Amino acid sequence: MTDIELLQQVKERANKWLHSDIDQESKKQIESMLHDGQNELIESFYKDLEFGTGGLRGIMGVGTNRMNMYTVGMATQGLCNYLKQQFLDIKQIKVAIAYDSRNNSRFFAEKTASVFSGNGIKAYLFESLCPTPELSFAIRQLKCQSGIVITASHNPKEYNGYKAYWDDGGQIISPHDKNIIAEVQKITNINEVCFDHEMKNIELIGEKIDKAYINELVKLSLNPETIKKQKDLKIVYTSIHGTGVDLVPRILKEYGFENVFSVPEQSIPDGNFPTVHSPNPEEPAALELAIKYAKEKDAELVLATDPDADRVGIAVKDMNGEFILLNGNQTAAILINYLISQWKEKGKLKGKEYIVKTIVTSEILTEIAKKYKVEYFDVLTGFKYIADIIKLNEGKKIFIGGGEESYGYLAGEFVRDKDAVMSCALIAESIAFAKSQGKTAYEALIDIYVEYGFYKEKLISLVRKGKSGEEEIKKIMENYRNSPPQTINNSNVMLIHDFQKQKTFDQISHLRYDINLPKSDVLQFILQDGSKISVRPSGTEPKIKFYFGVMEKLEKREDFEKVNKLLDEKVENIIKSLNIK
Repeated sequence: MTDIELLQQVKERANKWLHSDIDQESKKQIESMLHDGQNELIESFYKDLEFGTGGLRGIMGVGTNRMNMYTVGMATQGLCNYLKQQFLDIKQIKVAIAYDSRNNSRFFAEKTASVFSGNGIKAYLFESLCPTPELSFAIRQLKCQSGIVITASHNPKEYNGYKAYWDDGGQIISPHDKNIIAEVQKITNINEVCFDHEMKNIELIGEKIDKAYINELVKLSLNPETIKKQKDLKIVYTSIHGTGVDLVPRILKEYGFENVFSVPEQSIPDGNFPTVHSPNPEEPAALELAIKYAKEKDAELVLATDPDADRVGIAVKDMNGEFILLNGNQTAAILINYLISQWKEKGKLKGKEYIVKTIVTSEILTEIAKKYKVEYFDVLTGFKYIADIIKLNEGKKIFIGGGEESYGYLAGEFVRDKDAVMSCALIAESIAFAKSQGKTAYEALIDIYVEYGFYKEKLISLVRKGKSGEEEIKKIMENYRNSPPQTINNSNVMLIHDFQKQKTFDQISHLRYDINLPKSDVLQFILQDGSKISVRPSGTEPKIKFYFGVMEKLEKREDFEKVNKLLDEKVENIIKSLNIK
């Protein structure tokens, strides 16, 4: 398509909206773009905001490629149509709706509830901010058939999103994801959306669900007596202006921690996230205020959750007493090692227990599970696949816990998405347990490396925005798939896992093996020296992600810095070898 053809198509799409039943302010913005905002017009209308396998996510604004009440309404109408097809025998279909602290989140949640109501579906709408994992819990608690949370997770402030859940409390997966997408795509006109301005089928929910959720979280504690002895452990917490602001301090108190300090400047929910460039606990800058506050309080642990409180980042003191950030793999190693070892200690391992991790998460979790003879599952990137394993094994096996490198963790089976509220409590408990053994959190981590091997990971995300960015990311994946490297950092590529083709290619024997996982645009290269490189486009952001995993033996704590440096050099050499910029 030529630029002239694209512009003509975009103008037609914009004019269709201009002459539909939308509000006057939106019409004014479209007219302005048609008059003198060509670039903005193209970005806003060159395609429909894709209802992907997890829902919607995009920049807020007017247009078919933007998050607004109309794209949200059309998505909800498609979901309504599908729910009615799937639950013919249910007299009253029910859904739960939650939202985070982002700009327009409450507005979008109300519009979503309005469409459900207009379609005769009962909507339980949280009356105030609600963490995403609590929405998952509420779906199961209220016996709903679906659920929606309005959030763009840790994206920048101009974004918002719409995540859809099924009746098990997990995010929607195949075949429902593709079927819902097909129904959403059938909604081609805003006038097809059934908004109910009386909102007659809507019920507000809140504290009752909070209490039930908290009660279940408390049951996960494995060593309440240890916490009693370590109740003075100083913890600094920040919600980064998000939804964890009330429930995280509350669950820490319920667990028995008495010295919990919330960062004052970040304890006010605010969709502009005024104290950070990005509300992402994966980024060091997001924890700067919390670490500063922790130094003032002489705290031992820093916890930071993202806007919808499903991810948590932590900082602990190193050997020199200085705060350092742990990455998602390191936190997962501490948490999973603690959970499995304590299940073993308390005689809870009966042979039916298991853990789950994603294919890009550290292999140290696999090694921990092997030691305790606990079954482990590898799934595609995305917590919905962890939730699906829990669903498939419900009543047959027992889920201990799971995690992914992107700072998401879960224990127990009553929530079916990553849960930062739960994770904050269990991470704090694991640190208290280490302290009771005379170890700092950092020493506990190093001891895990000594026992299982020093696994180190790094993530590089290349941002490629807009239409041209999409095309560039697609081209990068095509090049790796069609012309894969034979060696990386002077180490032979032994295996190539192509999750889109669902095949593993053995570069030595030239044999092919099936991958029994759903199709996904992910490539993995396994090197002769044991290194693992994974490449995939982000499903929620304009990024292509490169994951690097390397490992060496660590004989004793004293060798930590030496081996750490060696692994850093190894990762950097791999990056140079692949010419990633």
